[in-house]
Amino acid sequence: MALISSPANHHVKWLRSLAESARHRRRERSFVIEGVRLVTDALTAGAEVRLVLYAPDQLATTTAGTALLNRLRHLPHCFPATPAVIVAAADTEQPQGVVAAVTWPELPPRPGLRLVLDAIQDPGNVGTLLRSAAAAGVGLVMCAPGTVDPFNPKVARAAMGAHFLVPLRVSPWETIRAELQSYTVYAADSAGQQPYYAVDWRQPAALIVGNEAHGLSEPARALAHQTITIPMSGSIESLNAGVAGSIILFEALRQQTVAH
Repeated sequence: MALISSPANHHVKWLRSLAESARHRRRERSFVIEGVRLVTDALTAGAEVRLVLYAPDQLATTTAGTALLNRLRHLPHCFPATPAVIVAAADTEQPQGVVAAVTWPELPPRPGLRLVLDAIQDPGNVGTLLRSAAAAGVGLVMCAPGTVDPFNPKVARAAMGAHFLVPLRVSPWETIRAELQSYTVYAADSAGQQPYYAVDWRQPAALIVGNEAHGLSEPARALAHQTITIPMSGSIESLNAGVAGSIILFEALRQQTVAH
């Protein structure tokens, strides 16, 4: 198969449009991932691949890259390209030789904690929370209005494959309220009513993590049965959303693990 050598190739244009436009991602129900580890994890998780561009010589410089190269050569919709084409298609400045588009995973909700991201704007925080949610066994993550698109390329990089492991929805508040009817809803707040570790996370529960700058939205406060806080010493008043949410998620996992 001939190498794609033109940055103006239609595959490159489609990948760039998908990376840059949330509307295009919604229409195509697909998103862009890049890098040897992330693309490998996606394939291992059974992701539906729409398109892959890869630079054979670049991938062949590492053991992991060579293993991925051997897989891509036998898959449909995978095209070798020059490093310059990969740079043109990628969202990062120094890509690792592979860029892919995959279909949104449609994982059904599972039993366990519900996590609501309330207007969280930083892609790094959203990616961190998705990765922590996957590691902590969260049954469903819901992105409330105002939250950055969870299929943004920066979120995908920060989540490091969590999109393929944890059920994820982008939902209006009406849908979130309906989903959480049978759950006790806790909202993280620096001025919360009780410490996060005093909650019984073994019961059906949901956690809302609010916006980095403005905290909880009005719909989130209206939905929460109780606010919880992370006690801190010294003059630090708050943690970033990714860290705070992760601390609480792993306390929930600890309690559930001890219970069993």
